[in-house]
Amino acid sequence: MALNQQVAELDKVIEARFRDHHNFDVITSMPGLGIILGAEFLAATGGDMTAFGTPDRLAGFGGVAPVPRDSGKISGNLRRPQRYNRRLQRVFYISALFSLRTCEESRRFYDRKRAEGKRHTQAVLALARRRVNVLWALLRDQRCYELTPPSTLAA
Repeated sequence: MALNQQVAELDKVIEARFRDHHNFDVITSMPGLGIILGAEFLAATGGDMTAFGTPDRLAGFGGVAPVPRDSGKISGNLRRPQRYNRRLQRVFYISALFSLRTCEESRRFYDRKRAEGKRHTQAVLALARRRVNVLWALLRDQRCYELTPPSTLAA
């Protein structure tokens, strides 16, 4: 019981520190990313997106982007990477699973991938990869998630 109480106190400290982060509202606005997964995302990435440069590098670091497995004349083979941050992949994968329940857009994307013949895990990883791009854009623009994207003004 004492250990459970210590864990609960530690969770409160983590939540308080995460709430003080300047990207708290942006990260938690995305469906499927709550306080716990958002804090894990910041811990795994260090909170600095400039270290990655592009969303592709973030996805590669998180293990949700396929890497080529080419040899000789054979090209176009993609496989799951062997080296990646397991904690970050867990964040992306679990947030994609949660978003299936709460976000209609995510559910449509998942159903489309399943209709293309992908297995459940492949479809969820494809959704996680798509969500990396969305999260990257939200953090880059410092705006919260909206179901309909903002319209660009014609110049």
